[in-house]
Amino acid sequence: MSQIVNTEQAQAWNGPEGAHWARNQDRWNAVNEGFNEPLLDAAGITDSHRTLDLGCGSGQTTRLAALRAPRGSATGLDLSGPMLAEARSRAASEGIANVTFTQGDAQAHPFEPGVFDVAISRYGVMFFSDPEAAFRNIGRALRPGGRLAFVCPAEPSLNGWVTAMTALRDIVPLGDFDAPGLPGMFSLASPGRLRAVLTAAGFSGVAVDRVEAYGTWGRGADDATEFLLNTGPGRHFLGQVDAAAQVRVRRALTDHLRGHEAADGTVRLRSTSWLVTADRPTGPADAS
Repeated sequence: MSQIVNTEQAQAWNGPEGAHWARNQDRWNAVNEGFNEPLLDAAGITDSHRTLDLGCGSGQTTRLAALRAPRGSATGLDLSGPMLAEARSRAASEGIANVTFTQGDAQAHPFEPGVFDVAISRYGVMFFSDPEAAFRNIGRALRPGGRLAFVCPAEPSLNGWVTAMTALRDIVPLGDFDAPGLPGMFSLASPGRLRAVLTAAGFSGVAVDRVEAYGTWGRGADDATEFLLNTGPGRHFLGQVDAAAQVRVRRALTDHLRGHEAADGTVRLRSTSWLVTADRPTGPADAS
């Protein structure tokens, strides 16, 4: 692994959180894959593009980018060893030869300057300890005129899984989901902050557009409840209360999620995100 500066996140994603995501990669893809097409379309990947996928996790978007560029390539970068092992295994089983995966920290990784045409990310850029430094480093990896496209969550209240969790406030102390400026799921939820960070990092033409997608969280309310409570936030919340309160948490969350069961019994929740695009300038003001 190359130099790591975001040590807290590296520990998390190489520990229980990374193991959970690797073990449940198909479930997390079912939650988030509604953003795949908008993201890849916004990136404008063509036949011979070289794509960098930031925080690629188990590699679904990396593989899709590679398939869009049969004469090009896609490289997935992530902190998590467990998720990258799954990414490599899945790429091999699908016979996708123009894809590679690297363990590293995008904030400090020694990218070869100008080697990529496009950088993408589906929910992988919110955890940088220094976002401006990270995006500046990513900009150097793009060729002049290269494109950045990523999806990150909009405000918490517009995301169904947060609404489900906040229904538990009377049972468990939840704290605040939104921590502006700090590494975390909603650290880039402000469009103003997004524009400021990317502009300071040397990008131009920054555009921030709201996109929505419904994801599948479980085969029914009971299944979705167990899945949510086995996520990092869910484990944290359960750990704050005794066994009797944990029973109440499960009952309350299941009751809430029953209201989101579709006709086929699956639980569908809305996610609201920002689809962000920006360019590395071609002139004197570029990010190098």
